[in-house]
Amino acid sequence: MSDPTPPDERIVSLDAIRGVAVLGILVINVRVFAMPEAVLFNPTVYGDFTGANYWVWLLGHLFAESKFITLFSALFGASILLFLDGKDAETGPGLFRRRNVLLLGIGLAHAYLLWYGDVLVAYAVLGFLLVQFRDRSPRLLAAYGLLFMFAPFVSELFSAVVQGPSVIADQWDPAAAALQQEVETYRSGWVTQLDHRVPTALERQTSGFLGSTMWRAGGAMFFGMALYRWGVLTGERSSRSYWRLVAGGVVGLAVVGAGVWYIEASDWAADAALYWLQFNHWGSLLVAGGYVGAVTLYCRWRPDGPLTRGLAAVGRMALTNYLLQTLLATTIFYGHGLGLFGSLSRVELAGVVLAIWALQVPLSVLWLRYFNYGPVEWRWRMLTYGSKPPLRRSD
Repeated sequence: MSDPTPPDERIVSLDAIRGVAVLGILVINVRVFAMPEAVLFNPTVYGDFTGANYWVWLLGHLFAESKFITLFSALFGASILLFLDGKDAETGPGLFRRRNVLLLGIGLAHAYLLWYGDVLVAYAVLGFLLVQFRDRSPRLLAAYGLLFMFAPFVSELFSAVVQGPSVIADQWDPAAAALQQEVETYRSGWVTQLDHRVPTALERQTSGFLGSTMWRAGGAMFFGMALYRWGVLTGERSSRSYWRLVAGGVVGLAVVGAGVWYIEASDWAADAALYWLQFNHWGSLLVAGGYVGAVTLYCRWRPDGPLTRGLAAVGRMALTNYLLQTLLATTIFYGHGLGLFGSLSRVELAGVVLAIWALQVPLSVLWLRYFNYGPVEWRWRMLTYGSKPPLRRSD
C-alpha cells in the first residue's frame, strides 16, 4: 500500500516494486471481478479451460496467483515501519492508529459498496496487531512471518488427512445453479448485487480472515517488515543479494509448476485440492522475493528509464490505483455498467487487464507531473495529520 511519504523522500525502487504489485494483482483479481468466485479455488468450474484459455490461466497461476498479493502484503508491512521511522515516539503511534482507522473505513466502503474481494480491511486490522512488533529484530520478525505461514499449511493438511474432500466439496465443485445465480446477480443492478456482496464480504472478514487471510497476509507483512529492516526493500543490499532472490524465484516457479502437475495428474479431484494449494502457498513466497530482486536490479540498471518511472508512478499512487481498478472492472462487468459478468473468456480478460494497465501507467505518470500525491493518498494524508499537504507541485 502506498505510504504518505513526502515526494522528495521517495525510494524509487520501493515505489517501482509497489507498482509491480498493484498492477500484478489485477491479473488474478480480474477473474473474480468477471466470473463466479469459485474459479479462484477451482478454475475448471466455469468458463472455457482449453487451448489459449488454459494457457492464460496457467501463466497467471505460475507468475501471478498469490505472488503479487504476497508482495502487496509485504509492502504494507514495510509501510508500517516506513511510516513510523523518524517520527516522535509519543506522536507516531497515535498518527499510525488514525491512519489505520481511516484505511479501515476505506476498506469497509470498498468491500460493501463496490467489491467483496477487498484486502484493505484485513491490512488495517493486521496493522493494529503488527505495529506492536515494530521494535523487534528483523530475524525475529521473519520468524513470526514463518510461524504465521505455517498456520494455514498445518490446518489445511490436517483437514485433508482427517476430513478428506468433504470439507471443501461445496467450494471445489459448486452446483451449476449456484454459479448461474451468481452470474445473474452481478449482471443485475447495484442493489441486487448486495445480496451476494454483503454476506460474502462479511464471511471473508470473519471466518475467512481467521482461517486464512490473517495468517497468509499477516505472515507476508511480517516478512515485509523484516525485509525493510534488512534494507532489502529499500535497495540497500548488494546486487548479488538481489540475484539470489531472483534465483529463489526460479525455484519457486518450479514448486508452483510441480503443483500444477500434481493436480492435473489427479484430474482435478477434490481429494487432491488441499494438497495442491500447498505448492502455491510456499512457492509464491519465493516468486514474490524474485520479483523484489528483479525489479530492484532493473531500477539500478535503468534508474531514469521510462519503465522505472512508470512503475514508480503507479506505486506512489498505489491506493488510488487499487481502488481505480475496482471502479473500472465493476463498471465493465457488473450490471450497473456494461454487464459483462460471466461473458468473457480468460483470453479476453487478459485483454481487459492490458487495457487497464495501459490506462493506469500513463495516467499515474501524468498525474504526478502536476501533483505531489495521488488523490486518495492526498486525502488520506490530510485526514491523518489534520492539515492539508500541498497537492500541486510547485516546480
